[in-house]
Amino acid sequence: MKEEVVAVTGAGGFIGGALVADLRLQGYRKIRAIDVKPLDQWYQRFDDVENHSLDLSRRENCEKAAAGAYQVFNLAANMGGMGFIENHKALCMLSVLINTLMLEAAREHAVQKYYFSSSACVYNADKQRDLHSPALKEDDAYPALPEDGYGWEKLFSERMCRHFREDFGLNTRVARYHNVYGPHGTWRGGREKAPAAICRKVIEAQASGNLEIQIWGSGQQTRSFMYIDDCVKGTQMIMNSDILEPINLGSSELVSINQLVDIVEAIAGVKLKRTYDLTAPKGVNGRNSDNKLIRKYLNWEPSIRLTDGLEKTYHWICGQHKAWQSGGRYVD
Repeated sequence: MKEEVVAVTGAGGFIGGALVADLRLQGYRKIRAIDVKPLDQWYQRFDDVENHSLDLSRRENCEKAAAGAYQVFNLAANMGGMGFIENHKALCMLSVLINTLMLEAAREHAVQKYYFSSSACVYNADKQRDLHSPALKEDDAYPALPEDGYGWEKLFSERMCRHFREDFGLNTRVARYHNVYGPHGTWRGGREKAPAAICRKVIEAQASGNLEIQIWGSGQQTRSFMYIDDCVKGTQMIMNSDILEPINLGSSELVSINQLVDIVEAIAGVKLKRTYDLTAPKGVNGRNSDNKLIRKYLNWEPSIRLTDGLEKTYHWICGQHKAWQSGGRYVD
């Protein structure tokens, strides 16, 4: 497979860029990286990779992405943290065009393996109302009541993958990501997720001398967060497995947002005064990943501790923040 073309969509983004980097390290020689952003705005870009800036909501660009590829990792989507997806539902739903057209292109070009990155946002909201809701099992996506906009798009696209497999024989795999974080991702501008946002706010508080932090919601809402290295490893394990149905890919280490802030404060060596914006987007009250199924199929689950992953993430964002303040661009 390392001599065959592997196409990664969303390669200019956080997870896609990390996947391309890992494939290179493994010795894949024909990597095709595609993202809608201009090349100079990609988080990671490599000169020995076939890089393309293409809008995959257009059919002809999906044809270019899939042509000659042995496998496709479709990670492309218009998305961000809760602040973005709650306020841009139509934009999030338009990502359905990307997966639909990429599936068609993959079928037409006889792609052998197709991977779709779904999300824990597909899960029924009624099962996530309690701060300490039970961990979400794969069956909890139905009866359907996903996150409005983004979650509906992901759930529909999961069904598209299923029916392309059943009707056309396209070998599809689907993983439901739970809150991925780490270096080389969005950390400012409105699309960042909670770990990066908290890291940035702590750094800004220290830099300004105003030792306060604003937290969205009560701070009691609970989540699990998966470090990017676990995500990249799990993505490839699922792609190369015999798992036909959508499966959770997430950490089962549950923390509250207040506990997340505690960890980042400890890394930074600071204690901040907390204020809470109860009107800000906060998502569901409680969400965690039930990993029984992935342990059963792969004898593995994400295991990098939140404290360890956040320390790496915090120091990377520190470098980004310093470079941004000085008008440069930090690359490491």
